Amino acid sequence: MTADSRVVLAGNVIADLVIDVPALPERGGDVIGTRTELYAGGGFNTLTAARRLGAGAVYAGLHGTGPYGELVRSALAAEGIGTVLAARTDGDTGFCVALVDGGGERTFVTSFGVDARMTPDEAAAIGGAVRGGDLVQVSGYGLVMEVNGPLLAQMVAGLPDDVRVCFDPAPLVADIPAAVLEPVLARTDWLSCNAREAGILAGGADPREAAAALRGRLRDGAGVLVRADKDGCWLAAPGAGDVVHVPGFPVDAVDSNGAGDAHVGAFLALLGRGVDAVDAARGANAAAALAVTRRGPATGPTVEELVGFLGEGPARELGLG
Repeated sequence: MTADSRVVLAGNVIADLVIDVPALPERGGDVIGTRTELYAGGGFNTLTAARRLGAGAVYAGLHGTGPYGELVRSALAAEGIGTVLAARTDGDTGFCVALVDGGGERTFVTSFGVDARMTPDEAAAIGGAVRGGDLVQVSGYGLVMEVNGPLLAQMVAGLPDDVRVCFDPAPLVADIPAAVLEPVLARTDWLSCNAREAGILAGGADPREAAAALRGRLRDGAGVLVRADKDGCWLAAPGAGDVVHVPGFPVDAVDSNGAGDAHVGAFLALLGRGVDAVDAARGANAAAALAVTRRGPATGPTVEELVGFLGEGPARELGLG
């Protein structure tokens, strides 16, 4: 990896409609929302976290023509994130409705648009846009789609060895067909998932055991990172070394939405700077900790904010400051 390494998202950026409600309505009922926000979400959060730490960031996914597509493109442009594919004219970008109840629990309903209708030519264009040294981020949200999944798996499997693939299986990991999942795992260089997803993939093991087991399923030289929220993460670095616990940072959390995305984006940005895996994981823990102190999904910190949080000495070890 070099300072010129880009983070390329082969996934989905959609619109998030977030509504605060006192409680979910009963079936057939209604409830008055107390706050509503509309913004770009999905993979946008990961790209933004990487971009704010100085990485080049590229959206290599589908986007449509309509209000949600315009919202997505405007948000990407505002963060200095480029796109690979032209806007589709046969429909709009999809959206997700998130109902946040009085206890902070989130309930989601997602409606995909053109995002779920990739063509073979578009998949080929994504693969063709990837260049040596790039870090390609793949999400389980894309792999679970009936049309997109096989095309993305084929594209990922064909990437050259000088490209690093990072796979985040996402909450729907159990629904990804084996014929799609296995080729992606076989090509994955970094698997980053939360403890629940790691347990599903590893057959119910705890985070430490799951990290070790999952490293054994990947190709030689690959590593696994299991995110453990406020407890930091478990890291099975490439090779046969022990799984290590990288502690988190205590903060007063306000909103955990997008914390995992901030962690992934920061980790990739730091790897792209040539930072070793343990230090990159520590920096990602710090970025996620900062992210949960703010409301909203795309709350990953800038370089200056991360330096202020860590202190100049530790930040210099991460190639920052």
